[in-house]
Amino acid sequence: MKQFLLMMSIFFVQEHAYAQQKKADSLEALLSHAHKDTSRVNLMWQLASATSLYNPEKALVLAQQAVLLAQRIKYIDGESRSLGVLANAFLSIGNYPRALATNFEKLQLDEKQHNPRNMANALMKIGAVYVYEEEYQLGLKYYYQSDSVIKANNIEDFKYFIALNLGDVYNRLNISDSSYNYFNKSLQIAVQKNDSDWVGTSMTGLGHCYTKMSNYQFALFHYHSAIQYLETIDVHDDEVLCEALLGMANLYQKMNRNDSAQFFARRSLNLAKEDNFLLKEMEAAEFLTNQYRTTNQVDSAFATMSRVQELNNTLNSKSRIRQSQVLSTNEQLRQIELEENRKEAEKERKQQLQYLFIGMFIPGFFLFTLLLSRIRVHVRLIKILGILSLLLVFEYLTLLLHPYVADLTHHTPVYELLIFVSIATLLIPSHHKIEHWLIEKLVSNRKDKLKLKKVNLKVKDPDR
Repeated sequence: MKQFLLMMSIFFVQEHAYAQQKKADSLEALLSHAHKDTSRVNLMWQLASATSLYNPEKALVLAQQAVLLAQRIKYIDGESRSLGVLANAFLSIGNYPRALATNFEKLQLDEKQHNPRNMANALMKIGAVYVYEEEYQLGLKYYYQSDSVIKANNIEDFKYFIALNLGDVYNRLNISDSSYNYFNKSLQIAVQKNDSDWVGTSMTGLGHCYTKMSNYQFALFHYHSAIQYLETIDVHDDEVLCEALLGMANLYQKMNRNDSAQFFARRSLNLAKEDNFLLKEMEAAEFLTNQYRTTNQVDSAFATMSRVQELNNTLNSKSRIRQSQVLSTNEQLRQIELEENRKEAEKERKQQLQYLFIGMFIPGFFLFTLLLSRIRVHVRLIKILGILSLLLVFEYLTLLLHPYVADLTHHTPVYELLIFVSIATLLIPSHHKIEHWLIEKLVSNRKDKLKLKKVNLKVKDPDR
């Protein structure tokens, strides 16, 4: 029962693949017409989240592209969300090291931004990855850190999930009293929220607890209640339903009611087979094999044992394919990152060339203005060109300073405005003084030259 309840930590209810694909098609259409970078980031991570259920490889590529774009435009919230989706995609293909590393990267980003909600989310997901790797004590450590952040900031919509996950990890550690306390806490929240899915999941956890504590009547009640809630029309979590049915079968086996045990195990097996939950199907098949052996049903035992072998081969094959996918997706993501870095370097080079051109143009323009002041051109044109020269200099300084100011203020418009107003307060008086001095100098040069010409004319014409 290694997969029990864990994916509840992702904080959203998975829809059917068809509904997700329909949503993905809609998001893809919006993405093709989006031009603003922040909008593209948001649409990409949403599209990655929608496609992760039926096409995790595509989800990985989209999420990685969203992360890189968010980093390039310094869109912190978009980067955090994209990293979260990327981590979930890594988790779905079984790449636990990358899922862990990505969640830690997200956590560091959220800590810098002092975002308690995102921090609680990242900590809980880190705990979930450790539990998937069966590092239960480490998982417990990060679940408690997440719980502390949730309590300190009263994050209501995470309280159910952290209680459920803590109950799950204590159940795996066979610490039944702690597991009971947290599952019961999650049930109280679920009842308060009137959520059938949550109630059914918490009831299943409590059924496990009571079974381990040998309180079979209470376990029976909670399993029955869980199945009733999970079979309602508005609930789509068949994986937890498989868990509850097999839990019921295990309970009846302990109560020596073999017919009932086989009945619920077959229900779990058929549902898992229908929904292609291979691990759940194998667990049910293994349970039935042992049951049939105990009751001397040789033919049935042989049939289910053969099915266990088939499923085991399939899972081993899928495991090898998944390892290959992990390697190929790692390389694919590396190539995407290299291509993005190449584009960024090319863009930066073009930008530097533009700065260089502007830096060369401004002195050239100023020299051109000086030359004009020495030839026969209207004084007003010289004044206009002088003003333009100074405007170019001061605007160029603003252009150079803007990236540093944006980084310093983390793109906060209010702080950027205050800094640029302060810079303008210093530059404007200087601008006016230099402008008056330059115009006066240019015009005086022109006047001196005209006077000199007049004097020369008088010298050449003595009769005048």
